[in-house]
Amino acid sequence: MTGIRRSPWWLLSLIAFALVAAALLLPLGATPAYADVVEPTPPTTGGVSVDINGIDGTPSASILTLIGITLLSVAPALLLMMSSFTKIFVVLAMTRNALSLPTIPPNQVLSGLALFLSLFIMWPVLTDINAVAVQPYVDGGLTFTDAVALGADPLRTWMLAYTREEDLALMTRFASFENPAAPEDVPLQTLIPAFMISELRAAFIIGFVIFVPFLVIDLVVAAALMSMGMMMLPPVMISLPFKILLFILVDGWGLILRTLVESYGVTG
Repeated sequence: MTGIRRSPWWLLSLIAFALVAAALLLPLGATPAYADVVEPTPPTTGGVSVDINGIDGTPSASILTLIGITLLSVAPALLLMMSSFTKIFVVLAMTRNALSLPTIPPNQVLSGLALFLSLFIMWPVLTDINAVAVQPYVDGGLTFTDAVALGADPLRTWMLAYTREEDLALMTRFASFENPAAPEDVPLQTLIPAFMISELRAAFIIGFVIFVPFLVIDLVVAAALMSMGMMMLPPVMISLPFKILLFILVDGWGLILRTLVESYGVTG
C-alpha cells in the first residue's frame, strides 16, 4: 500500500486548529483572579448635626431659605385664615351674584383685588411683626422659638379686635379649654376658627345689604312684565341693565371697597 501524499494545506490547517484550541483552553487552566477583600469601615458614633446659626450667630442662609420655602407652602392657608382676605372675597363674590353676573368679573380679578386690599389693611400688622420678630431673628438677637412667639402677638391682637366674644367662647367650649384670663392668653387654635366665623358673619351681613336694592329692581321688573303679559321673557334680561346703571351711578365698587376698608378701622 502506497503512502498517502499529504498536501501542504493539511499541515497549515492542523497548526491553525492547534492555535485556536490553545487560545480556548488557556482561560480554563488559568488561575482565577478575585478582587481584594476590603474590610468594612466601622460606623462613626457621632450623629448628623445641622447648624442653624452661622458663624457670627445669625441664622444661616440655608435655614432662612428653608423657612422661606415653608412659608410659601403654607401662605394660602395663612392668607385665608388669618387675614381679611376671606371677608373681602366673599363680599365681592356676593356683589357679583347680586348683579346677576356669575362670571364677570372673573375669580382671578376678585382674588387679586381681595389680595391687595388685604395687604393694604394688614400692612401695619406686617410691619410690627417684621420689627419685633423677623429682623431681630435675622440679626441673631432672637432664637426661632422666641421669634415665633413675639411675631404672633401683633397678629393675635389684630384678630381679637375683629372676633366676637360669642364665637371665641364657642370655640373655647368646643376645645374644652379654660376661659382665658387675658387677651394674650387666648390660644391660636381657638382664635383662628373663631376669627373666621366672625369674618364670615360680617361678610354675609354686608352681602345682604348689597342684595336688597338689586332684589327690589328684580321684583319691580318682574311685576311689570307680569302686568304686560310678558311671562315668557326672563326678568333678569330686563333688570340687568338697570342694575348695572344703578351700580355705576352710586359708584358701587368704590362704596363697597370703602366700607370693607373702614370696617377694619382703616380710614383714608
